[in-house]
Amino acid sequence: MDGRVDDAVHMLQGQLSANPNDADAHLLLCRAYMSTTEVDSAIHECEIAAKLKPRDSRTQDWLGRAYGLKADNAGPLTGLKLALRVRDAFQAAVAFDPHSQEAANDLAEYYVGAPSMVGGGFDKATAFAATIEPEMPQLAHRIRARIAEKQKDYTTAEREFRAAIAVKNAPDAWVDLGGMFKRHKQNAAAIEALQHALAVDKAKDSNIVDAASFLIDMNAEPELALKTLQQYLVSSAKSDDAPVVHVHVLIAKLLAANGDKAGAASELNKALALASNYAPAKRALQEL
Repeated sequence: MDGRVDDAVHMLQGQLSANPNDADAHLLLCRAYMSTTEVDSAIHECEIAAKLKPRDSRTQDWLGRAYGLKADNAGPLTGLKLALRVRDAFQAAVAFDPHSQEAANDLAEYYVGAPSMVGGGFDKATAFAATIEPEMPQLAHRIRARIAEKQKDYTTAEREFRAAIAVKNAPDAWVDLGGMFKRHKQNAAAIEALQHALAVDKAKDSNIVDAASFLIDMNAEPELALKTLQQYLVSSAKSDDAPVVHVHVLIAKLLAANGDKAGAASELNKALALASNYAPAKRALQEL
């Protein structure tokens, strides 16, 4: 969680050399590789973990994420094959733990984003939202909002995103609303929603990184974005939902845009000191 990927990988490899059948260690190694987008290594480790612990929801969920990351950068035929593996993994994750918010959200995102030929579709997403609504009302509204946005029904999408906010005023719900406004060039409304997200996120967790990333994408409020990312790095709520090495790269991007190339290089070197194979940091350092 502190971003010390090289240390974690070294430790886990040592642990696995002593006990190759440690499923939890393989899963942690998969997550370490995912944090630095070393997708093939991540898939390898998650597949081993899934074989050793075949009915574990968390393992299946991370395996689906790893397949998804590879599918995003694959050709059409390979992408279709991987998409089916993503679907199967996410469906298994939900089946093995119907109470997992993470697994439910990942499966819902798949249904909304994938075509019907690989098991996606708005009908499945709608039915899934109805199934989970009693236990996960915020997520149910989020799914309906995502469907409406995909269908270009922006009035319904905004209503559903705001209904998700109304459930418990959660920061991630505000980030979702801000993200929709950003995607449709409503920058003032997006900034307002993201400011709400930052205000209600007392834990300073990965949601504030998402909010800062949106601000950076809009070239808006750079000082707020920088302050937010720095708050995350010293918080006790860091997670691999927003890997520390990625945050260092985002800070470097902000500093470079402000003409501080030395500061940007320092941030990129911090990332590489934690994860020496982190390709985005290497590329950014070359481009400075």
